Amino acid sequence: MQRAVFAGCLAVMMLLIFSALVLPPAAHGESPAPQAEPAATPAEPEPEATEPAPAAETPSYDKRETVRLLDGEETLSLSLAEYLEGVVLGEMPASFPAAAREAQAVAARTFTLRRRQSPKHEDADVCTDSSCCQQYLSPAAARERLGEAYEEAAAGARAAVAATDGLVAVYEGRLIDAVYFSNSGGRTEAAVAVWGSDVPYLQSVESPGEGGGAAGRDTVAVALEAFRAAILQARPEADLSGDPADWFGAVTYTAGGGVDTMEIGGVAFGGTELRSLFSLRSARFTVSVEGETVQFVTQGYGHRVGLSQYGAKAMAENGADFRGILLHYYTGISVVPAGQIGN
Repeated sequence: MQRAVFAGCLAVMMLLIFSALVLPPAAHGESPAPQAEPAATPAEPEPEATEPAPAAETPSYDKRETVRLLDGEETLSLSLAEYLEGVVLGEMPASFPAAAREAQAVAARTFTLRRRQSPKHEDADVCTDSSCCQQYLSPAAARERLGEAYEEAAAGARAAVAATDGLVAVYEGRLIDAVYFSNSGGRTEAAVAVWGSDVPYLQSVESPGEGGGAAGRDTVAVALEAFRAAILQARPEADLSGDPADWFGAVTYTAGGGVDTMEIGGVAFGGTELRSLFSLRSARFTVSVEGETVQFVTQGYGHRVGLSQYGAKAMAENGADFRGILLHYYTGISVVPAGQIGN
């Protein structure tokens, strides 16, 4: 019996050893086998930063507006900027300070837009004749006149126009008649003294520092016989007998120092009339008989109403800006953008 028990125990032990060698380990407490990681998905590229498209540049007022310019028998269409650059080149020396040229640009722009409202020409707003409208120099004409100085002068004119883009002079909300001239001889003239109509913003004002030279004092000598002929053609009733020194009588003067009336041969002549008859530079003059000639000595150059260009030069050299210059020569005006007055 003992042998039988021993054999049974041996069989059990053999079974246990076989199980340990063949069967898989128990699952309890075992960490699961690691799973294969999925293949990496390529990262999507970050969108490139893009700069916003620049806003379209709004053209300046002067570049948007157009001017019809009568040049001889041809009518040209120019931007207001192009036209004003040619006016500044034609009307004011390039050597003048920037503030003076800027004042000139505002005056010219105001003059132009007012003429555009009520043109004097059938198919044009303005012309190139300075005795009628304003002097304008095309780039070609300016280059021919100025030679090597053209590029600098043109740049200065462009700068003056750009610096005052769209600005105009107004009185009580309306464009003024922005007349201007070269030199007053020390004081400007009121419009009423020259054209017979009182204009509130065109009054006589002091204009110091204008200087002399070609733009200031001038002498015109007229032969006695030529003088007599001109006077008698204008006023046949004038008595030009006797001593020529006795031909001249009483003289009255305007507030601006110009000749208002002068008696010649017992007849009253206006100062502006005499200026026209004898091609004088201004109506601010004295007259004398020198031998066989009548001599006129004038001060200033032009009608002397409104903006004095040489006065603007003097003010700019003393530190005034273009607004200060305009407010001095045009009494009671404002400088505003043209767009504000619906022009």
